[in-house]
Formats: sequence, C-alpha cells, structure tokens
Amino acid sequence: MESEEKLGDLVWVGNWGDNERTKELQTFLIDPVKELGLKAKIYGVRYPDSALKALEDAGIEYGNWLPNYKAPEIFAKYKVTVHVPRRPYVESLPGIPTIRPFEAMACGIPLVCSPWDDAENLFTPGKDYLVADSKEAMKTHLSNILNDGVTGRTIAEHGLKTIQARHTCAHRVDELLQIVETLPKPNHKES
Repeated sequence: MESEEKLGDLVWVGNWGDNERTKELQTFLIDPVKELGLKAKIYGVRYPDSALKALEDAGIEYGNWLPNYKAPEIFAKYKVTVHVPRRPYVESLPGIPTIRPFEAMACGIPLVCSPWDDAENLFTPGKDYLVADSKEAMKTHLSNILNDGVTGRTIAEHGLKTIQARHTCAHRVDELLQIVETLPKPNHKES
C-alpha cells in the first residue's frame, strides 16, 4: 500500500482563523512537529505574521491556499494528518466535525485528532482515528504511526472502511430523501 514515495511526514490543511485555535495549533500541531523533527507542510489562509514565524521556527513549510479539490492529492503525498477543530466547534457545537476528518479518512491517510466530542458516534475513536489529549500524546501517536508501519496502516484502513460503509454522498442522499418523506405533503388545490 505504501509503495509511492511520500513528500513528507505530516500535512495539515486548514485556515489559521482569528485566534480561535492558536493555542491548540501550537500544542497539537506546531510543537509536536518541531519536537519530533518531522518534515511537514501546512496549507491554508489567514495566517498572520506571528503564525508564519511559528511555522518557520518549527521547520514547517507553508503552502498557502489550497483549493478543496486538491486536498486528496495532497493527503496522498504525506504519511499522516491531524485534525485540530476550532474552539467554537468544540465549545458551542460539540460533536460537529468539520469536513477535514471525513476527507482525510476517505483519502486513506492516518488521522490524529485533538479532543472533540463525536456526539453522534460517526466514527470509532482509536480505530478510525487516534485522539491526543495533550502534546505528549500527539507526539506518541505521530511517532507510532510514522515508525511502526502497522499503526498508521490499520487506522487508515479502518477509517476508510467506515467512510465507505456510512459516510458517502449516497448515504447523505438517502438520509435527505428519508427526511423529505417525513415532511407534510403540499396541498395543491386546483383553481
């Protein structure tokens, strides 16, 4: 499965935002990459000078804006990715993941997440993705994925199977049609 040469260890696709996850990005992405000496690249927009400096200090390459349709191609070129949800998602919209975990799992790349509450049981933590509740846990998970050959492959395969079994566009269409069926029928009276 890993026959293609990778461009690096870790890739992250996400916008910096308005300081709504600055601390989390430092803890779960920038510091672990720096401390493990990983070859990493980050794509996204709204990175202030302070963020670009933090990336540079950590040895992380900044790839700037990435069109959404390119995400699968980029994920395929790296060994692991992480998900660091924005604070409003964690605090005000618990259980609501962004599109990135779905994309990563659909692309078959191992995923490590900072804590978020999967309130709808969309996935199985520890099988579809790993959860890191601290910088040290993130470093441990990333090291295991990058160094043992089994952990990453196992997580990626399980995540992809879950996407294929429960989270394709066809699944969403079926759910939408089920919702439509429950709606009251319009009353069309002929004049």
